[in-house]
Amino acid sequence: MSFRTIAVITAIVALVLGTGWLLAGTLMAGRWQIESTESVLLMGRRIGAVYLGLSVMFFLAKSAPVSVARTALSTGTVLVCSLLAFLGLYEFSSGRAGPAILVSVAIELLLALGYARILATERRVANVG
Repeated sequence: MSFRTIAVITAIVALVLGTGWLLAGTLMAGRWQIESTESVLLMGRRIGAVYLGLSVMFFLAKSAPVSVARTALSTGTVLVCSLLAFLGLYEFSSGRAGPAILVSVAIELLLALGYARILATERRVANVG
């Protein structure tokens, strides 16, 4: 998978999440069987804004050549998605989130693995060249 493809996928996922949290926070929290308190919805709207910003960043970076900035985006995404997946599993196993969080965990793991593969490929090409 190319950086361009995974960046576009990331942009779409972030767009959906950002829009969901901004416009349908109760539905988003309900997916994970979390009570939609005012505090949860407030945090959801704020994270929605972050997701929309990430969507724009990845969409605009989709054509970026291999560079320090592109490596930073990829490395940061591996870290964030890995942590989110770990936390999702932890919250599910602790009974604080319902089984639908496992869908999010799967998506986060796939994104982390995709970006890790991009990083490994770019490192291998740099070492050969």
